[in-house]
Amino acid sequence: MTPGTRRSGGSGAHDRPRRTHPASSLRFGYGTNGLADLRLDDALALLSDLGYDGVGLTLDHMHLDPLAPDLAARTHRLAGRLDELGLDVTVETGARYVLDPRRKHGPSLLDPDPDDRARRIGLLIRAVQVAADLGAHAVHCFSGLTPTGTDTDTAWKRLAEALTPVLDAATTAGVPLAVEPEPGHLLATLADFHRLRRILGDPEGLGLTLDIGHCQCLEPLSPADCVRAAAPWLRHVQIEDMRRGIHEHLPFGDGEIDFPPVLAALAATGYQGLTVVELPRHSHAGPHFAGHSLPFLRRAAETAVAPSHPAPPHGDPSATPEGSSTS
Repeated sequence: MTPGTRRSGGSGAHDRPRRTHPASSLRFGYGTNGLADLRLDDALALLSDLGYDGVGLTLDHMHLDPLAPDLAARTHRLAGRLDELGLDVTVETGARYVLDPRRKHGPSLLDPDPDDRARRIGLLIRAVQVAADLGAHAVHCFSGLTPTGTDTDTAWKRLAEALTPVLDAATTAGVPLAVEPEPGHLLATLADFHRLRRILGDPEGLGLTLDIGHCQCLEPLSPADCVRAAAPWLRHVQIEDMRRGIHEHLPFGDGEIDFPPVLAALAATGYQGLTVVELPRHSHAGPHFAGHSLPFLRRAAETAVAPSHPAPPHGDPSATPEGSSTS
């Protein structure tokens, strides 16, 4: 099954009329982890009314709980609702406490306990199934923090072994798996993504989630150059403002990123997926930030490719990035 084809009903993501914006080929979404205080149906209706093209759906207890009964039936109903609203979708798996109410983002693919790793693997395989049934463009995941006392070689070995069955499931389902470099995690940078790709033998189904803010935070390249470098593997994009060396997701205009060159680079790659606003720490005012983010992005996309002012300089990233503490 190819992404965008409904398994459980509905007309299919690519059969729906796309919202068209003459100034840009890019398609913008908003993450439900930034709308956690809204019921899922209310969040989707809001995004449709605001003019978003899609949604980054984080599977969590309040939004399509992946561990509650009747997941297939609930997913079927959601597929129909997305069709009604004309929203495309990417499935994200960054819920903070969906597996463990006491460990943020735990357990991870790197946990020493194989049973704990199996719980995370199971969640990701379930997310792949949900993504296939929704016609999603990709399913997102990340490595997790290296556990205390675990050496780097062991951590990479665990990650590769844990992702193998997830990749197999994604390949069978026809859904790209998009791994996100996350500050502070084992897989933190684009270079780390390529290390994983080499370890796994460069599987076709392994793609990349590129978070534009993370590029500003710690990559040696500018965010626009990161987009160009990542283009062959790009399957999902997250976007927000950020400052150099500080892993804090910020509303647009509160950080240092020069967005027109970034969006121009992204459009030039021919990327067809969603570019999803990622503001998980701003859920308390989610409707406000959703309402302000889309006009900002559209204005930035309409701006000439060559900016009239230089991009903010990159300084040295902090020695101890926050890792997953702000996501």
